[in-house]
Amino acid sequence: MTGKQKNMLTRIIVSFILYAGVLALGKTGVTEQFSGTWLYFLLFLIPYGIIGWDIVYKAVRGIINGQVFDENFLMTIATFGAFGVGEYSEAVAVMLFYQVGELFQNYAVTRSRQSITELMDICPEYANIEENGELRRVDPDDVEVGAVIVVKAGERVPLDGVVVSGTSMVDTSALTGESVPRGVSAGSEIISGCVNGSGLLRVKVTKTFDDSTVARILELVENASSKKARVENFITRFARYYTPAVVLAAVVLAVVPPVLLGGSFGEWIRRACIFLVISCPCALVISVPLSFFGGIGAASRIGVLVKGSNYLEALSQLDTIVFDKTGTLTKGEFCVAGIYPENMGTGELLELAALAENYSSHPVAESIRQAYRESCEKGDTPDVSRLGEVREISGRGICAIIDKDEVLAGNGKLMEEHGISYRKCEEIGTIIYLSRAGKFAGSILIADSVKDHAEEAVRKLKESGVRRTVMLTGDRREVGEAVAGKLGLDEVHAELLPADKVERVEKLLGELPDNKKLAFVGDGINDAPVLTRADIGIAMGSMGSDAAIEAADVVLMDDDPAKIARVVKIAVKTMHIVRQNIIFALGVKALVLLLGAFGMANMWEAVFADVGVSVIAILNAMRALRAK
Repeated sequence: MTGKQKNMLTRIIVSFILYAGVLALGKTGVTEQFSGTWLYFLLFLIPYGIIGWDIVYKAVRGIINGQVFDENFLMTIATFGAFGVGEYSEAVAVMLFYQVGELFQNYAVTRSRQSITELMDICPEYANIEENGELRRVDPDDVEVGAVIVVKAGERVPLDGVVVSGTSMVDTSALTGESVPRGVSAGSEIISGCVNGSGLLRVKVTKTFDDSTVARILELVENASSKKARVENFITRFARYYTPAVVLAAVVLAVVPPVLLGGSFGEWIRRACIFLVISCPCALVISVPLSFFGGIGAASRIGVLVKGSNYLEALSQLDTIVFDKTGTLTKGEFCVAGIYPENMGTGELLELAALAENYSSHPVAESIRQAYRESCEKGDTPDVSRLGEVREISGRGICAIIDKDEVLAGNGKLMEEHGISYRKCEEIGTIIYLSRAGKFAGSILIADSVKDHAEEAVRKLKESGVRRTVMLTGDRREVGEAVAGKLGLDEVHAELLPADKVERVEKLLGELPDNKKLAFVGDGINDAPVLTRADIGIAMGSMGSDAAIEAADVVLMDDDPAKIARVVKIAVKTMHIVRQNIIFALGVKALVLLLGAFGMANMWEAVFADVGVSVIAILNAMRALRAK
């Protein structure tokens, strides 16, 4: 509980004790002799002043600043009116219970904020720079790209970089929601905001602090509350017109009936005061934004950043989801998926390919060299002394002299051009055919592997109500169809350029049912245009490009597509809670307003219609924070 909340609680307790004391004296008859006097008025004014002075002050300040019609004004006018007609006890009770509702509201908002502002704790306070054998702490802002920083055990990584030396396990839970630590060693990428485990790490900085992962996250969190959902904007506009209308109705209720029908002004003023207390729109104005704040907080706890409540609302209406393939559904990493030798061993064919591709910088070549290193017990590299002249044949492959034999490594056209009879590999992926001394030696399959949770992601999205799943890729049609078939996607469109993806998404948007939304999930810089064009752009935050993250509306911090279904469920639950609060608040208020206008409701019913409804709506809104 914050200091402000403790102060409010103290005021509530003191005011309640004094108020209860005055009521107790009244029951014993002690105060009856003062009834109707200034002293009797002061006995109730003291607890009223303790509990309500800030509300009256805010109402006066609002009037001075031209912002008259708010809940502070309503409560002040209603309680002043109650004092004016001699309902001293009810005036104090209304303000007391209103402040109890305010305390609940403040506590609920604090709880909701904590789930998001806990992310602020990921901000590193310093970075260690080694100078003359000693460590010196500096501001992360002052560290330049290319500098080497030292991260000790238990410290938070201050900047994005690559591990130069050291081995450790790092805790990324604050960023990704993933509880299992990740192992890092020399050559591993490491992101700011995660916590180093037990080993000492030296990290070469690859991004300045302003461009680092932690800085981007903090910026997204700080801006999340600025983008309101349509229903939030509606409630804001509703309160702007509703409050003046209610005050006018209360004035009419206090003046017109006694003038036209005769009777006591006091009775109708009392009804008008009850009417004002009932009409206070606190339950709507507070609980609806609080529900969205809770939903955003629940998403942040699983490592998903939603940039505004408008996107949470859109996710609840999701009908079609479109995926990029490479880096989104697949790992975006080439690896050896199959080795098919002819008249030689598997290891011998792999070594032949590793030697031939030894000097190539192509990702396919690196995947072959990596597979060879993994096949050796000590991670050895091939013996380059066996390698002679190496010549690259554009668009075909490589010709290399190995052990004085000519070795060809490349596509089918390379084999055909050299008159080599080869067995065609029918597997889906990139095929490297090899020959030695004019004879076919075998083939190696290179493929981009599907992400571990991709199939689960597609299945759970359909379970959550998504009607259509689509994949767009610039890869070959056979590769795209193979991935789509494995994951159970409804459609696949292959061999697309970035502009083609935008065009395809435009067409899919035109096919959406009314009030339904389309989301696009991507990670590359070429995905930024289509991320912006979709109703909801979802980017991979861990390995995604800066352009994609900037253009997206939702960011998955650990690149796990399975979390999309989880955040969709959070969005749906949040919207259910919002609708429940709106229906409940308006329904109860409409009923009690009618009863109050006809004199069938007293101040206690009014207190329930205001404070009681607000507390119930706020407690209901807090369920969004606990969405699973």
